[in-house]
Amino acid sequence: MDREQEEMQFLGFFGIYKESYKVIIACRKIFSKITLSLILPLSFIYLLHMEVSSLLFRKIIHTKVELDEAQSPAKTQKLHDLISNEMAYFWLFKAAYFTLFLIFSLLSTSAVVYTIACIYTARELTFDKVMTVVPKVWKRLMVTFLCTFLTMFVYHVVAIFIMVSSVILLLGTDAVDAVLAILLVLYFVGFLYMTIIWHLASVISVLEECYGFQAMMKGKNLIKGKLWVAIIIFLMLVISLAVIQAAFQSLVVHGRSLGMAMRTVIYFVCKSYHHENIDKSALSDHLEVYLGEYVPLKAKDVQLEQFQV
Repeated sequence: MDREQEEMQFLGFFGIYKESYKVIIACRKIFSKITLSLILPLSFIYLLHMEVSSLLFRKIIHTKVELDEAQSPAKTQKLHDLISNEMAYFWLFKAAYFTLFLIFSLLSTSAVVYTIACIYTARELTFDKVMTVVPKVWKRLMVTFLCTFLTMFVYHVVAIFIMVSSVILLLGTDAVDAVLAILLVLYFVGFLYMTIIWHLASVISVLEECYGFQAMMKGKNLIKGKLWVAIIIFLMLVISLAVIQAAFQSLVVHGRSLGMAMRTVIYFVCKSYHHENIDKSALSDHLEVYLGEYVPLKAKDVQLEQFQV
C-alpha cells in the first residue's frame, strides 16, 4: 500500500479491487500461509456444510414421504421416532457448523486485517507474529459480532412484526401485494446496510480501541460518502462467491481472501474520504500492543486525527 493517504479517498470500485490485489500479491508468502492455515479450513467447512446439510435434508424428506405412505401404527411410530432423530442430527450439525465457521471466520478476519495494517505502517511482519496476535484480536471481534448479532435479531423481529401487521391490516385489499413488496425491498436494503457496517466495524475493532456497539457507530459514520461503492463491492463479492459455490471449485478460497482484504482497504478509503489522518507511528504502536511489547496506548494517542485538504 504505497499510495499516499490523501489519494485513498479518491479510490472507487475498481481502485479498491486493484489496491486489494496489490496488497495480497506484494505479501503473497504471508497471505498464502494465512490462507492455508485459516481461510482454506474455513472454505472446506463451508463446502462440507453444503453437502452434509443437503444429504441430511434429503433423508428427512425421504422419511416423511415414507411416513405419509405408512399404514400400520407400528411403522408410523417408528418413522416418527426416526424423523425426530434425523432432525436432531440435522440441527446439531448446524450448530457445530455455525460454531466452527464463526471461529475460523473471526480468526481469518483478525489475521488479514492485522497483516494489511502492518503492511500499511511498514512494520516488520512474519507469519508467526500474525498467529501470535490473532487470538488477542479475536476476542474484540467476538464482542463486535455479538453486538451485531443482537442488533440484527432486533431488526428482524421488528421487520417481521411490521410485515405481518401490514398484511393483517390490508388483507383482502388490492394494496396488500404492493405494500408487502415495498416492505421487502426496504428490509433487504436495511439488511445490506447493516451487513456493510458490520464488516467495517470488524476492521475498526482491530485497528482502533473501540469495539462492539461503539465500533458499529464508528463504521456507520465512516461509510458515509462511500456507501454506494461499498454496496457494489459487497454485492459483487456475494455474486462471485455464489458462482464459485455453484462451480464448487477451489477459487472459493481466493474469493474469501480477497473479500477480507477489501474490507480493510475500504476502511482506509473511508478514513481518507472523511479527512481523518492516520498517524502511521501511532497505528504501528497500537498494533504492537497486541504483542504485549508496549503499554496499551491511551485513546488520545490511538485516535486517528483529521487532516485538512
